[in-house]
Amino acid sequence: MMDESSKYIKELIEYSKNGILSKEIVKSKKMNATLFCMAKNTEMSEHTSTKEGIVYVLEGNGIFNLNGKDISMLPGTFIHMKKNSPHSLTAHENTSFLLLLCNN
Repeated sequence: MMDESSKYIKELIEYSKNGILSKEIVKSKKMNATLFCMAKNTEMSEHTSTKEGIVYVLEGNGIFNLNGKDISMLPGTFIHMKKNSPHSLTAHENTSFLLLLCNN
């Protein structure tokens, strides 16, 4: 059974025809949480973050490339990123995930 916060996040998921939608869920001094919704066949080119982060996949299917290693993005996948780690994403299906960034 889902708790209320899980249900709420799932209700925020929406996809564009092609592209990426993002919604800020929490922003505080210590953490940022953002919901990303990637349309099928959408890509995010390689980039880095100056913050440590966690990606938690909610739904979909895709590939998360972290430091040159491919990780399947399936529901329930948990990915830890150290700061300044190069990463890119490809959505094979509509794919949504939470990105949690730690503010140091």
